[in-house]
Amino acid sequence: MRRNPLIPFGIIAVLGILTMFVLGWVGTSQHEAIQNGGEETEQASSNPEDIFQNNCSSCHGADLSGANGPSLKTIGSKYSKDEIQDIIINGKGQAMPAGLVPAEEASILAEWLAEKK
Repeated sequence: MRRNPLIPFGIIAVLGILTMFVLGWVGTSQHEAIQNGGEETEQASSNPEDIFQNNCSSCHGADLSGANGPSLKTIGSKYSKDEIQDIIINGKGQAMPAGLVPAEEASILAEWLAEKK
């Protein structure tokens, strides 16, 4: 008895269509999670030193002395808390990119840096 030579192609086609449905459903779920503000992301840190070490120290040095970016040891004597927060959120020039720190953490970090005089 001869088998139909199209059966393997039919099985592959059905598996492909099922895979596309599964990947589409997973992608839609991820898109919705992103649209909802990424509820699965980490909560904002409340320790300004941790925020600095995780986001800023690679450019400004672990001890605020500067590396690729300027020193921040006396940044509080140059800028107010609000000005520092604006720089953290919106960036400054080409060297300081915008949006490295979420707004909640930017406020905590700016308050801490404003005390550096």
